[in-house]
Amino acid sequence: MNQTVSRILWAIAGILLIAAGILCLADPGLALVTMSLYLGIAMLVSGIIDIIIFARGNGRMIGAGWFLADGILTVLLSLFLLFHQAFTLLSLPFIAGMWLLFSGTGKFVNSFELRRFGVRGWGWFTAWGVVLMLAGFLSFVDPIANLFVLSALVGVMLVLQGIVSIGRACFSHRLWQ
Repeated sequence: MNQTVSRILWAIAGILLIAAGILCLADPGLALVTMSLYLGIAMLVSGIIDIIIFARGNGRMIGAGWFLADGILTVLLSLFLLFHQAFTLLSLPFIAGMWLLFSGTGKFVNSFELRRFGVRGWGWFTAWGVVLMLAGFLSFVDPIANLFVLSALVGVMLVLQGIVSIGRACFSHRLWQ
């Protein structure tokens, strides 16, 4: 897989994640009913893209193992969301929080690997990793307080993950050796 294809795939994943996030923010009532579907599909596509990029660029890409780990966890969580929708509304803050904590930690750790290899822009991955970890932590604080807040939180989380994916697309040329 060349750099252009990986950039396009990450951009597509980012656009889908942002679109799902905007849908959650625009209509919280509808989002509560269909939240697990929005989140599950967006996460599934994002995880599959990370796994494909790992498979195609493993030997030539800095930090490819983190893309694989993030992709596998994202696919597993998305399948759980898609096949257990009745349970999802109760567990969504915890599932999303785990996803964001793991994904943010992976991006944070990966950023220092990028720094070690002299990749410009590595600080953006550090910053987004911290933002994602904080968003994940906040989802654990009071998960049942208000379902509309939950919808907005999921919308914001999806938008943040989409921005990170688009950031990967923008900086992917720096990741290839």
